[in-house]
Amino acid sequence: MEALTNLFSAINSVVWGPLMLILLLGVGLYLQLGLKLMPIRKLGTGFKLMFQGRAAKGEEKEGEISPFNALMTALSATIGTGNIAGVATAIALGGPGAVFWMWITALVGMATKFSEAVLAVRYREVDSTGNHIGGPMFYIKNGLGKKWAWLGGAFAFFGAVAAFGIGNTVQSNSVADALDSTFGLPHWLTGVVIMVLAGAVILGGIKRIAKVAGKLVPIMGILYILAGLVVLAVNASQIGDAFSMIFYYAFNPHAAMGGFAGAAVMAAIRFGVARGIFSNEAGLGSAPIAHAAAQTKNPVRQGLIAMLGTFIDTIMVCTITALVILTSTVWVEGEAGASLTALSFEAALPGYGNQIVSLALAIFAFTTILGWSFYGEKCFQFLFGTRSIMLYRVLFVLAIPLGAIAQLGFIWLMADTFNAMMAIPNLIALALLSPMVFKLTRDYFDGKDVLPGEDLPK
Repeated sequence: MEALTNLFSAINSVVWGPLMLILLLGVGLYLQLGLKLMPIRKLGTGFKLMFQGRAAKGEEKEGEISPFNALMTALSATIGTGNIAGVATAIALGGPGAVFWMWITALVGMATKFSEAVLAVRYREVDSTGNHIGGPMFYIKNGLGKKWAWLGGAFAFFGAVAAFGIGNTVQSNSVADALDSTFGLPHWLTGVVIMVLAGAVILGGIKRIAKVAGKLVPIMGILYILAGLVVLAVNASQIGDAFSMIFYYAFNPHAAMGGFAGAAVMAAIRFGVARGIFSNEAGLGSAPIAHAAAQTKNPVRQGLIAMLGTFIDTIMVCTITALVILTSTVWVEGEAGASLTALSFEAALPGYGNQIVSLALAIFAFTTILGWSFYGEKCFQFLFGTRSIMLYRVLFVLAIPLGAIAQLGFIWLMADTFNAMMAIPNLIALALLSPMVFKLTRDYFDGKDVLPGEDLPK
């Protein structure tokens, strides 16, 4: 086991190292420039499409879930521990300047997420049960040709394994820890309750997952942001200083103070980018699996909705967490992870802050389990066929309570490694298929790819 741990540690240091972060940012920047900053310029159009819901009309009824619910399913898998613990870790290790680099990662990642969804809808297939399936494994196979099919298989393998870790056992374990420390609930009880609740949703397939995500994610996201705004109202006098620190320390080293060990500019960049990508998953190839099931005939419209996932996750939710932490003084005392976020909320809202963070972490982690169950299932289906779906669902649900009571050091390391390795086939495909993304986008905004009766894009 020690040899295996050392092997995965070595691989992990490479796949989450500077080279991977440069690759993720580099491909995202290339796509953003190739799209002429369209994802940033058309942010308002994306929100307009999201609020319309794009509930499919007549000739457009291709897919299983509404475009809005596809976005909520993707968000259910990304809004989670990264928004609460990930932001705190970035600040604890990289200083306030790390937040700036999280923002940069998100602005670049919007183009990545847009391109992933465009390709997912463009190259999706219909399986033997009549459901639409897609994602990196399918746009690799159908977009790059059969000689690249092995690369799609590699992505599917990494995704199916990573789902059991990053999207299952790790999540149930973090919920069990939070509820044990705050409310004294035993780990096994938390695991059983999550298994029953998640099983009732997961065994019903994508339509049930999307229905639950479509209601739970907006409610919890809005409540968390409102709780954060209450804290910021209490700490209003510190908000200006917090923004000053974010921008100043993004380009200047931070000296040690209190329990904070200090951070170089490279640390701010490294941890800001790494935690930003961990939070919004732009480039990892997970979200397009959900967007491929959307009821739409137009890949670009779904791309405009999909890119909002990165904006909402990092620019909105992560920024709230960051400002809550930086307007308190707790972050200089050497705390890290979810406990730093909880202590920052508690400092402004004594008696309530810790409970707010624990409940938010529990519900965010629960929805992450739902979203990743679908990602893993589709990867498994790609490898072993449609008849394997129910087997995967049952195994996935049974793993939840095991994660709640287990020591997850090695599982976390393995899942984190496979999670990053998903990005490699996906980024290769995005780079090679970028001309298709650029052409479809150009045609859409030139009015060449608009359905009869549809408004011309603005």
